[in-house]
Amino acid sequence: MIPLSGKPISFWIDSTPTTNFPTLDRDVTVAVAVVGAGIVGLTAAMLLKRAGKKVAVIEARQIAIGSSGHTTAKVTALHQLIYAELIENAGEEKAKIYAASNMAAIERVAKFVEEEHIDCDFSRQSVYTFAESEQGLTETKDEVTAALKVGLDATFVEQTSLPFPIAGAIKLDHQGQFHVRKYLLRLAELIAGDGSYIFENTRVQSAKEEHLWKVCKVVTDRGTVTAQDVILSTNLPISDEGLFFTKTYPQRSYLIGATIDPAKAPVGMFIGAEKDSYSIRTTPHQDGLLLLVGGCGHKVGSITNTEEKYRKLEDYALSRFNLEKIDYRWSNQDMVSVDKLPFIGKLTPANQHIYVATGFSLWGMSKGTMSGMLLSDLILGIENPWATTYDALRVTSFVTPQFLVQGLDVGKHWIGDRLKGLQGGSLTDVKSGEGKVVNVKGKQLAVYRDDEKKIHAVSAVCTHLGCIVNWNSAEKSWDCPCHGARYDCEGQIIHGPAVKNLEKAEVPANSIAH
Repeated sequence: MIPLSGKPISFWIDSTPTTNFPTLDRDVTVAVAVVGAGIVGLTAAMLLKRAGKKVAVIEARQIAIGSSGHTTAKVTALHQLIYAELIENAGEEKAKIYAASNMAAIERVAKFVEEEHIDCDFSRQSVYTFAESEQGLTETKDEVTAALKVGLDATFVEQTSLPFPIAGAIKLDHQGQFHVRKYLLRLAELIAGDGSYIFENTRVQSAKEEHLWKVCKVVTDRGTVTAQDVILSTNLPISDEGLFFTKTYPQRSYLIGATIDPAKAPVGMFIGAEKDSYSIRTTPHQDGLLLLVGGCGHKVGSITNTEEKYRKLEDYALSRFNLEKIDYRWSNQDMVSVDKLPFIGKLTPANQHIYVATGFSLWGMSKGTMSGMLLSDLILGIENPWATTYDALRVTSFVTPQFLVQGLDVGKHWIGDRLKGLQGGSLTDVKSGEGKVVNVKGKQLAVYRDDEKKIHAVSAVCTHLGCIVNWNSAEKSWDCPCHGARYDCEGQIIHGPAVKNLEKAEVPANSIAH
């Protein structure tokens, strides 16, 4: 098979320095402990520190290399087609709050950039949802009407700067885009110091509220952080107490980056209106521009041959934009909410001081920023008009058909994958460069045989809630199809909600090499 094109790393990460914040090396006490150093956690921590709180941000790996470091980095209130659906299912008032809060998030990013002189390629852009079919055109026109209802100054246009014809598009001006990691690294630098901390390479194992002592204890693999309040900002909360894994499902998508002649580059940010659509934007790169094209999404762990997704993106980009080559490729994932609204607030009814934010439904830059704003207000006791709409404890007002399908899919994997694994497959079936779940002495093992024919074997049982992992061939990882945990071929955690690695497994020394 022809190797995939492009450097297999996020452009945002590749174009920024490696961070070296300290690990937690002793027990510390602060006002607020923030678990996760992505856009939610760092936004909240920045605002809380500005308000006089001592904060500790605790990151399992490095700053902004998780979901926030793999995004398209669009900061916008136009989320493909959302407002017509929200008005119908959640009501016009909640749709207005959704629009206003996402617009406020754009301004919050812009203000941080201005106030702190953050060099992160932030620019104001028009954003478009474009239709190429009659069905997409009808839905796009409906979205214009809905967007105007909720207070967005949207317009319908029949032409854009895209180098291919469209049927029509909704346009919203004065949105934003940036280099997300340059932005977040600067926030982290501003947070650390004066009694506040950034801790890297420190994995949180649990966060508990001790009601008797009126404190929270965040237990890590390197020590304990005691705090009055805790924010769990880890994409999907590492604590299962709030059952947010039943209210969301993990969606994975793919991106590629390619150098493009600035004279031929589209101006603005774009996404298709149709189901199998693509996200398009440019970003400054060296002395020119890098075109970013994303799409080909699917539920995490549902596909083994993920190379096909990259090839499909590559074919689209090369054919539509007359590119010469692909420079970067990477993927990302986010939690899709049952009702398309994020969950922001208290972890459970019993918790008064542990807060969560999840369910951004693939639009994490604006919703993540907005979450940090709302969570800081909740902790500071400031009344926020968005709180009820996004309340993490709310009873969801509607459930999408897509979500019902995903819920049934979890049950199928929980039972079906176990039965399938017990029935067949052995070490001899695993070829070089391949990963498979096989049965060894009655146990399901996740086995990868590298190009040197060495076997890497771990338990196939996800340490989160016990689903069976699936191989991701393009990224050489084990992905859980139930709730989105991911591990490398050695069983080390890449992505939560799991907090423990897959168990190492012993295999017979005489395993047949392929």
